[in-house]
Amino acid sequence: MSGDLATFDASVLRREVEKYRATDDVFSLGFLQYYEGAFAEGTIAVADGNFSTLSASISGVQSPTISVPSRLYYTKTKFQPLAGRAQNAAAEKRAYYDLYPERNTTAPAVQKLIDAGAIIVGKMKTSQFANGENATADWVDYHSPFNARGDGYSDPSSSSSGPGAGIGAYDWLDLAIGSDTGGSVRNPAQVNGAYGNRLTHGLVTLENVMPLSPLMDTPKTVGQVLYSSNLTAFSSFPKTAYTSGFPSNASNEAEGVLLGFLARLERFLNITQPSAVLDFESITLSEFLLTTYGVLISKQQYNMFGAPFISDYKAVFNGRTPFLDPSPLVRRTWAQINLTDQDLEQGVHNKTVFTDWWNSEVVRNVPVTCSDSPLLYPGTLATPNYRNVYIGPPGLPLWWGISSVGPLAGVPDVVFPLGQATYNSTVALHEEVLPVAVNIIAAPGCDAMLQEVRRTGSRLSLESKYNLGGSEKENKQNVEWRPKRGKS
Repeated sequence: MSGDLATFDASVLRREVEKYRATDDVFSLGFLQYYEGAFAEGTIAVADGNFSTLSASISGVQSPTISVPSRLYYTKTKFQPLAGRAQNAAAEKRAYYDLYPERNTTAPAVQKLIDAGAIIVGKMKTSQFANGENATADWVDYHSPFNARGDGYSDPSSSSSGPGAGIGAYDWLDLAIGSDTGGSVRNPAQVNGAYGNRLTHGLVTLENVMPLSPLMDTPKTVGQVLYSSNLTAFSSFPKTAYTSGFPSNASNEAEGVLLGFLARLERFLNITQPSAVLDFESITLSEFLLTTYGVLISKQQYNMFGAPFISDYKAVFNGRTPFLDPSPLVRRTWAQINLTDQDLEQGVHNKTVFTDWWNSEVVRNVPVTCSDSPLLYPGTLATPNYRNVYIGPPGLPLWWGISSVGPLAGVPDVVFPLGQATYNSTVALHEEVLPVAVNIIAAPGCDAMLQEVRRTGSRLSLESKYNLGGSEKENKQNVEWRPKRGKS
């Protein structure tokens, strides 16, 4: 495609499309259509290094148009290992978008990807201000993306809903970025059949990224492009492992996939004794930590982001308060009216106590293997979460569970897609398949060890029936999902 991208508009796009349709028997409009609704808008780079919204569309494509450059124009190098790979950014609220001007700086985490050759192709949908939301019921400013797996009507999870749905559906999207505080990357990765990595806290800067709780916020990143030299070295894999929430025996297909992976992992790591079970029911953590996460995210986001935003909005719009979706509204009201600075201090104290205990007594940093034992827990077991089911109003974020370890202890937690299992869809009235995934936690700073388990294991003994051990693109090709329009 030639021409001045600064003047790129719908007429130019239509002419180029018609040219390709007339001369290329491979090109089709279906490539430009994306039924999952993961993007808020497309973007294109302009000559001065900034980005512009791609305000063009094609007749019959009822969605933003995403401009994806051909990889043939790019060559990977040592300094640009991501050359030509399509990448996303994120957006989430209309009032915020309308109130503030365009930013003139790029978050360092995103800029490093651009410097490594990644091509930003669009802004993807997230739940409002990174708060957890259920598809349809809680989404008001934007329509929640669709999960391409199964019958196509399972919740894509949140908050990085667009990135998760996009990676799960679009072959032309290589990478997606988001942030993870309580599960905003891990949960969408699980249910959309993708890898997702929550980093060791503080490993990568979140400067110029909207905060939820700086004590727990982490980005989802692309390997050593962002890790730089912050990784802890290791020379061999751990020889022991912990599990939590695993069944003793498989009672269904999904549990069989999960236990099959555990057996392969034990062989791969040369574990001679069965993996030890961490029973959190016998550790009285629930009462101590039940409110910690909720207090931190609600009070810190309100103090750092919510209150200034509301004040700015009122100043511009004659005292009016900006609209909030139901979930962030509940949390904002709780933080504004009920929570005190003393509550926040207590939350910080509880998190600090847990962090120190976990990292010194449970999963520890050690020489040679970095982490003395990885901890595995089920991510998703092919369980549908329908978006067309009426639910009650959102409540306060008061919970404790094994997935809380990552944010509260500041440790890496990586989603490994394992395969798929069948279920009977109440939408399609037909047997469908959904992903099965496992999460693996390690000691702080041992992100490289977990990534090497993924890379080495995918080539050796960790292959599953569906071979979900390769790249995100390969995974999309190996997992079934609902057929697109025009196919049986």
